[in-house]
Amino acid sequence: MIRVGRCVDADGWRDAVAALAMGEATLVDLWGEPDIVRMALQVSGEPAIVVVALHCPTGTFPSVGQSHAPAIRLERAITDLYGLVPEGAPDTRRWLDHGRWGVRRPLAAPEPGPRNGEPYDFLPTEGEALHQIPVGPVHAGIIEPGHFRFTASGETVVRLEERLGYVHKGIDSLMAGAEVAHAARLAGRVSGDSTVAYAIAFAQAVEAALGCELPERAAWLRALMAELERVANHLGDIGAVCNDAAFALMHAHCGVLRERVLRQADAAFGHRLMMDRVIPGGVAVNPDRATLDGIAALVTGLRRDFAPLMRLYDETNSLQERTVGTGVLAPGLAAGFGAGGFVGRASGRDFDARRDQGYAPYNQLSFEVPVLDAGDVNARVWVRIREVEQSFSLIEHILAGLPDGPVRASPPDKFAAPREGMALVEGFRGDVFAWVRLDEAGRIARCRLRDPSWFQWPLLEAVIEGNIVADFPLCNKSFNCSYSGHDL
Repeated sequence: MIRVGRCVDADGWRDAVAALAMGEATLVDLWGEPDIVRMALQVSGEPAIVVVALHCPTGTFPSVGQSHAPAIRLERAITDLYGLVPEGAPDTRRWLDHGRWGVRRPLAAPEPGPRNGEPYDFLPTEGEALHQIPVGPVHAGIIEPGHFRFTASGETVVRLEERLGYVHKGIDSLMAGAEVAHAARLAGRVSGDSTVAYAIAFAQAVEAALGCELPERAAWLRALMAELERVANHLGDIGAVCNDAAFALMHAHCGVLRERVLRQADAAFGHRLMMDRVIPGGVAVNPDRATLDGIAALVTGLRRDFAPLMRLYDETNSLQERTVGTGVLAPGLAAGFGAGGFVGRASGRDFDARRDQGYAPYNQLSFEVPVLDAGDVNARVWVRIREVEQSFSLIEHILAGLPDGPVRASPPDKFAAPREGMALVEGFRGDVFAWVRLDEAGRIARCRLRDPSWFQWPLLEAVIEGNIVADFPLCNKSFNCSYSGHDL
């Protein structure tokens, strides 16, 4: 992947915003530093990711969200953390800052702030016979916190507004000054269900900054872990969607299959989620042939048991009545927000970082990227199903072609000047972006990690409109956005 970075003035920044507004580019990320804002974007039809930086000596910058809605929440987060103000922004409410930190703009010239929380101004609603339904932030079951404010007319949802940020962990601050090895552990914990994807993205960014050549065997083992992670999460999601449609049988069977994947991952890599197994310069484990044969046997068994379950899903009318035509995401919205993963691909957005960025070893492997255009819950389930099937084939090809050799290179500890690197990696939920700047001592001067959920959460608000309140759990699970990955 070609990577380009450059500083621009306010006019150059506005030119980049105009390209987003006209659909000539896709927003990859937008983040801040104490006196700088950076924007990563991808020009349509090209693999290159361009990062532009704008110095903000007055503490302001031209709003991106004014012309391109996907940037609005990112801008609000920049203001909360760094105090930089987007001029002309359509929404100036706080986002990550819930008024409990005790400071304002904690990562740049902090000043005292409230500790007891502040009321949040939800958008006003007008109309006859409208009522509001607050849900969360605490939910039933084992789930992260998030607040959902429904405005409904009878059972029909007129508006949904989300309030997130409850699991903000201060990743930006924790990364600054950290040794690379410690930062890699932090990256793998941004969103636990995507620990492999985050670890690969961070490692690739560091390796790009250092010019470190990854051993071939390490790249293939990373892909093996990534596909196991994808299969495990998709199996869990397929079952959970069915469970929200009152078909618990599918949930139980998919849970059994997922558990088999996790146990084999533990046997092969020493951790059920494969956490801390991907490190900058390579991987931390090198499974032997017998262990790899166990993965091959797992895939054979999964193929046998997965197919009849998918036929059961397709032939159960009560499931189809709940999923077909429910929570439709229009292709134009998916494209405009750069929606990644199964959310985008179920609505016609044909993007997969494995194929389109062409990082090793996917540039040597053949696989299909399933794309549908119905955009409903059913389409998001079927994209997952097809991706599971493709992952089965990828795992088999990886095991058959796994090269011999070392699994770790030693990157340099120190160098003459700060260096930057970035990467875009396909996780099970969509593309994970990582950008790092290393100082002369080889420590993390600055690191930015972006979860695909930043561009998926707002779309969930759009798809529930016009559906009944009881279908929200179904729509929500069909998206399965990450709270932790979003809140950082």
